[in-house]
Amino acid sequence: MNGLLMPVVCIVAGSILGFLISRFLINAKATRAAADAEMVVKTAKIEAESIKREALLEAKDKIFKMKQDEAAEAKERRKEISALENRLAQREETIDRRIETLDKRDHQIASAQGQIKSREAELSTALTEVASQLEGIANMTAEEAKVEMLASISEEVQRDCATLIRDAETYAKEEADKRARSIVSLAIQRIAADHTSENTVSVVQIPSDDMKGRLIGREGRNIRAFEQITGINLIVDDTPETVVLSGFDPVRREIGRIALETLITDGRIHPARIEEMFIKATKLVNEEIQLAGEQASFDAGVHNLHPEIVKTLGRLRYRTSYGQNVLRHSLEVSWLAGLMAEELGADVALAKRAGLLHDLGKAIDHDVEGPHAGIGADLARRFGEPASVLHAIEAHHGDVEPETVEAVLVMAADAISAARPGARRETLETYIKRLEKLEAVANAHKGVEKTFAMQAGREIRVMVEPEEISDAAAVVLARDIAKEIEAELEYPGQIKVLVLRESRAVDYAK
Repeated sequence: MNGLLMPVVCIVAGSILGFLISRFLINAKATRAAADAEMVVKTAKIEAESIKREALLEAKDKIFKMKQDEAAEAKERRKEISALENRLAQREETIDRRIETLDKRDHQIASAQGQIKSREAELSTALTEVASQLEGIANMTAEEAKVEMLASISEEVQRDCATLIRDAETYAKEEADKRARSIVSLAIQRIAADHTSENTVSVVQIPSDDMKGRLIGREGRNIRAFEQITGINLIVDDTPETVVLSGFDPVRREIGRIALETLITDGRIHPARIEEMFIKATKLVNEEIQLAGEQASFDAGVHNLHPEIVKTLGRLRYRTSYGQNVLRHSLEVSWLAGLMAEELGADVALAKRAGLLHDLGKAIDHDVEGPHAGIGADLARRFGEPASVLHAIEAHHGDVEPETVEAVLVMAADAISAARPGARRETLETYIKRLEKLEAVANAHKGVEKTFAMQAGREIRVMVEPEEISDAAAVVLARDIAKEIEAELEYPGQIKVLVLRESRAVDYAK
């Protein structure tokens, strides 16, 4: 019995001991878990407090910056208001001084008028007394003496006047013809002007024929990008080490030539680089236009022109009329008009100024409808040219009857310059007008951004706004333009209408 009891007691004691040990281990783990949880909570609270403090500091900084910006803006507005108040005060002072001056002049005029009336009364009294004395001496009234005197000399005066008038008219006609021929001949002889025909192509030399492939690009992407950006046709043929730029607009062709030469020198030829070189070339040509206007003003001796007029005058360097360069023609008209005015004793400065500006409207007549004489006069009027110059500009083609000697001289100088042998030819002007009309037809449609006449007028490329013209609408637009060209223009062969719709997405890596 005792032998059985001992194992049982040991088993029970071992179970109890195992239970107590496991219970102790469980309590220890629970205690550690509670301590860990408490530590996590404390850490989270500390981090939350840190984030809260940082957020508060950032918010305070933003509020402080906003207050600084508002204070700076308010300060700037106070400065502007103060400046406006100062200008208004100055204007009020100026107006007050002018009013005081006008009041003084009114008093002076009133006083002078009173003196004049007093002297008129005295003079009338004196004349009456003299007339009475003369009537007494002659034993006749003033009217009787006048009638008798007129009767005695009337017939003789009429005969002498008729003879003098007839002789004066004959002499004046003879001398006027001689004088006019002499003045015109002298003016023409003193002006030696060269005339060159304008071309519609520019030849660009390339270092080797390998460059032609690079200009064309993979699947022709470079040449297409060049033609779309510049509006100039790039002709790459079998001519060794040479490519040709073709286009009727000389400004575009010059920009294209400079851009192409820069690309060839640089060696990096791709659409983005082409666009960059086009922008730089456009800036360069605009600078040349400004210099051309300033040089023309200096050569003609015409000063104090508005900067916008000088710039517009420089654009005439790239404008031709029947093959004659309009800027050279304007300079020649200015010189001729000035020489003839000098011979006649007219206003030389006015004649030269009006001669230089007479074709000013041709620089913008493709943007503004109407005759170039009226357009040029409106432009000159906008920038403060005197009325005598405006009249000469308006009248140089007979649209307005000339009323001054200088206006007539500008008309004559214009005709002389245009009539020089070889100065003009009609074919180029007609050709350019046809291409301009071709572009105008396309530009009249809504959504059209740019239009370029290509291939000597056998193709027109229309760039449209992708936001306004869909792909389906582009097809309809091409058909509408083609129908309008058929109805409004006369042209040989056929004209290809190409509508291009391009979408671009641009972003910047910072």
